[in-house]
Amino acid sequence: MDRNQEIDIRNRDNDEIEIDLLELFSYYISRIWWIIGGFLVGALLAGLVTHFVITPKYTATAQMYMVSSGTQSVVDLTDLNIGQSISSDYVELLQTRPIIESVIKEQNLDYSYGQLVGMLNLSVLTDTRIIVIMATSTDAREAMNIANSLAEKGVSELPKLMETPEPHIAEYAIVPVNRSSPSLTKNTMIGALLGMLLMLAIFTSQFLMDDTFKTADDIEREFGVMPLTVIPEGKIEGLDDSVDDERRKRGRSRKRSRNKKYYSKSKKKKQEKN
Repeated sequence: MDRNQEIDIRNRDNDEIEIDLLELFSYYISRIWWIIGGFLVGALLAGLVTHFVITPKYTATAQMYMVSSGTQSVVDLTDLNIGQSISSDYVELLQTRPIIESVIKEQNLDYSYGQLVGMLNLSVLTDTRIIVIMATSTDAREAMNIANSLAEKGVSELPKLMETPEPHIAEYAIVPVNRSSPSLTKNTMIGALLGMLLMLAIFTSQFLMDDTFKTADDIEREFGVMPLTVIPEGKIEGLDDSVDDERRKRGRSRKRSRNKKYYSKSKKKKQEKN
């Protein structure tokens, strides 16, 4: 056996266990339908749990645009740089407690400050003055209302605090149609892989715990000696036929002996009657 095809694993008793990768692969191939079954069952279970058990979530998105501080119609480079710098400030101030609590009160939401902040994702698009407000909820309409309410608070409240021009709402959020999470495709593939890995783990354990000798090489590897002979398994042509012939001959001889005994007894009875 090629040493490149073997992996030595030491167990707790410091004994060496040799794993023939080709033999292990053949063991997998002989049970390929079980592995495929585990793959399909894992995919089916994950898909059913994702579709019927896990509550879907929806994400609504609103956008705000930071305007320049100048009054002229042409925006210069300084205004652009200032607008980009204060956009990050807006993102942080939109998540302050007064703003968030005013949204909760206005929308009559049953969330705490921390819970609502956890439902929000605010960011600034790279090299722009556009702020993206994303709200995620199990209710699609609620997600839309939260995103739009927070954008409106940013327009009405933050300019007073920062003494800057009011930003514009570039896009109001709409009711999302498709759920943002969980992903049915992703979860189904993860479930399929887990099902397949589970079957492979089971078969690998069975392969490692099987200590029966299957070939002469196994005996030589375990005891260091070659067996003198090997008893083959299965039906052997010629040998089975001779055994069957011998059994038939024995059956016929027993039948003849019984017939002879019966004939002699009947003959004796006739002589006694005479």
